[in-house]
Formats: sequence, C-alpha cells, structure tokens
Amino acid sequence: QALRPQADVSVALTEFRADGTQRAVSRDWVPEVPVALEFNGLAYAVMMATPQDLEDFAIGFAMAEGLAHSAADCTDIAIAEVDTGWIVRAALSGLGIDKLTERVRTRVAESSCGLCGIENLAAITAPLPPVAAHDRIDPAAIFRALGTLPDHQPLTRATSAAHAAAWVDASGSIGCVREDVGRHNAFDKLVGARARGGQPLSPGFVLSTARCSYEIVEKAVRGGATTLVCVSLPTSMAVDRARAAGLSLWALARDDSVLLVSDGSA
Repeated sequence: QALRPQADVSVALTEFRADGTQRAVSRDWVPEVPVALEFNGLAYAVMMATPQDLEDFAIGFAMAEGLAHSAADCTDIAIAEVDTGWIVRAALSGLGIDKLTERVRTRVAESSCGLCGIENLAAITAPLPPVAAHDRIDPAAIFRALGTLPDHQPLTRATSAAHAAAWVDASGSIGCVREDVGRHNAFDKLVGARARGGQPLSPGFVLSTARCSYEIVEKAVRGGATTLVCVSLPTSMAVDRARAAGLSLWALARDDSVLLVSDGSA
C-alpha cells in the first residue's frame, strides 16, 4: 500500500542555533497512524505504524504473537483506510484460533471493553486537553540543559542503553531526571516524581531522549507540561497532536541547534 498523503510534508520550520542565529529549514515527518488489526472478525490490537506494507505487517504481527505459524495461517487480508486510520482484517486458521479467542476474552475482561476496530481508532485520536497558556522558552536554556544532561544519567553512563526524561527550569537548570530502559517508562517516572513532590511540569520544560512519537506528546500534555523538547524528529501524528493541544514542541535538539516544530505560545 502506498503511504497516505500527509498534510505536513516538507514543512517550513525555524532552526535556532547555539550562536544566537536562526534560519528557515524544511523537514519531512515519518507518517504515524493508528492501524487496527482484526482477526476472524475480532478486534485484536491497535498499533501505531507507518501505513505501508500492511499485509506484511498483519502476517508478521500474527506470527510474532503466536497466532500463526506461517503466512499460510493468515489469509484473506483486507485493508481499508478510514477517517481515523487504517483497519487490517485477516482470516486466521490453525492452532492460533484458540489463542486468539483466549487473548480477546482476556483483554475484554481486563478492560471491560469489547470495542470494534473503528471505535478503537476513534479513542486513540480523541482530542487532548488544551495546554495552559505559556511563554516561549529561550533556546539557550535548551542548549544549557543538553550540555549538563549526561551528568544526570548514571544508568546511561553505565550501560549506554537507557532513556532519560528531565524537568528543566526556564534558565536551563535540570531539576529532576528519571531513567529507564523504556522511553515511555522514563517519562512516566518523571511525571510521577514531580507529582509526588507537588511540583508541576510547567513552568519550565521537559527534555526527553525518546523518539518523539505521539505517545510522548500525549504523556507530556496529560502530565501538565507546556513545552516538550526531544532529541529526535517527531512523527506526523506527534506534530498533529502537539499543535492541536497547543503544546510547544522543540525537536532534533543538538548542542548547536534545535527546531521549533509547534509554537504553543504563539
């Protein structure tokens, strides 16, 4: 399947540099959309994915989940684009049927929700709460925080295999850092640490070493942040969600430059 056309392809952005200058640049976002997977008419999972090679995705996912032993167990694959994403439907045969039925039954019992694929997609794309009014941060604060972040990453120094999420004040001074092997976990730990201390994520900003996908944006918004800085470029959905909520999003943060992707202060 071809990629679904994106609204923000080769968009114009402003790059702020450590020497105090700025310039206009152009960037593309990697497409990220919700893809609902249904097997034998049962909604199994909604995954965030790039909408290409979805037939391969369905077969590989079924094999990785233990629902299929080979491609021959996963047939009659139908792919449909809907307003909120994509739905991939497939017929499952063999021993995977019992596992599929048991997994769906367990998931429904856990969540008390037997949503169909379209309803699951709608839930993922539901609007986020609006971000509070805030001022634009000084790019110099980002560069200052990036320069001192390694000093707050003992697990990363020891293993070179952990993510970090940091709360940084408006001057660029790091106030709290949490690390974890999982990028989501590190962010959740930071939100929890600040909440336990009765300290909000704003004013100031959150600096994350994670890949900037939609989940990181949503965690920032729901955690009360007004500005998020990531070391990677965001996905298309991350950009859309940040702009819709009014979250200021800075990306591709390096020691000499950073991109302003979403200016929620404007």
